[in-house]
Amino acid sequence: MLEQAGAKLALTIHLLFIENSLVTMFEVKEIRETALGENPVLERMSKYNHEELLFCNDNETGLKAIIGVHNTTLGPALGGTRMWNYSNELEALVDVLRLSRGMTYKNSISGLNLGGGKAVIIGDARTQKSEALFRRFGRFVDSLAGTYITAEDVGISPDDMIHVNKETNHVVGLPGKSGDPSPVTAYGVYMGMKAAAKVQFGTDSLEGKKIAVQGVGHVGEYLVESLAKEGAQIYISDIHEDTLKHVADTYGASVVGLDEIYDVDMDIYAPCALGATVNDDTLGRLKCSIIAGAANNQLADETVHGEIVKDRGMIYVPDFMINAGGVINCYAEVDGRSSEWAMEKAADIYNTTLTILERSSSENIPTYKIANAMAEERIIAAKQ
Repeated sequence: MLEQAGAKLALTIHLLFIENSLVTMFEVKEIRETALGENPVLERMSKYNHEELLFCNDNETGLKAIIGVHNTTLGPALGGTRMWNYSNELEALVDVLRLSRGMTYKNSISGLNLGGGKAVIIGDARTQKSEALFRRFGRFVDSLAGTYITAEDVGISPDDMIHVNKETNHVVGLPGKSGDPSPVTAYGVYMGMKAAAKVQFGTDSLEGKKIAVQGVGHVGEYLVESLAKEGAQIYISDIHEDTLKHVADTYGASVVGLDEIYDVDMDIYAPCALGATVNDDTLGRLKCSIIAGAANNQLADETVHGEIVKDRGMIYVPDFMINAGGVINCYAEVDGRSSEWAMEKAADIYNTTLTILERSSSENIPTYKIANAMAEERIIAAKQ
């Protein structure tokens, strides 16, 4: 009895710790079920119809990673590798499942002949990187024999991908080839934001618009650069003080606290860090009329928060569509296209955004549902 009581107490403390970490309220229930012995991995994979999960461990290098392959109907699964100091392995599992599924939709709606996949490495990207770790990860990628193609994502640089490439050819975004996808991702977000402004404000000019950018890493900084050139009034937040200072000093942006970013008097909210920042708490505080950013899974629960955003007259530009510039850049490398082609393709995110917003208005359906349907239609057609 005492052992059982102790186990329950430890589990309760563990779950409380999870609920104060980066996972969303929507994900906590999923993590709690797994911790309690319910909803095992295969059942979770079946829920979103994932094809494959590869768990990677190497004691010598300290590598702990998960590779998720969601769908390969349209082609090999391409998606970046994220390195993040997750609070626990369950949080990493939830993240890789959601992100890999998002890549399927991203690649499909962008008209690319690619499936969806993603990888996460559990660790501190600032202190735990090594050539040996990335080479070992590369061997795991290579074991999938081309089913999954990797690239950089949060916490990963093109130089890290060089080490991965020493062990596998199934990697893109390398220096001297398509390179860092961040500028193309940011450009696509910028174009999608302008399209949303055209619908909401009657003009796509962002001059004088108050825009809050949450997260100013690689993509966020490039976005701030474009916004500054157009004369927007920019507010920024980030977990890294040195990054904040650099971006603020370079582009004249105003720095606000991590939590205060949601209370800024703004026209546009641009989440460019981790997901789920549009949730029950923040929706009661956000004063914007447009949500358009580079982060994945921006809505904590799309079925709930997607409806709330629509009912409030706010425009939400679906994340997997607006942030597709990075994978477009990677596809250009895979398919032998030029960097100019990638930028032109990313610019077309403007037109795709207009199509989604027009359909959402005419059909009275949230934008995320329209985007999902457009992506699913292409996959279904490919199976016939």
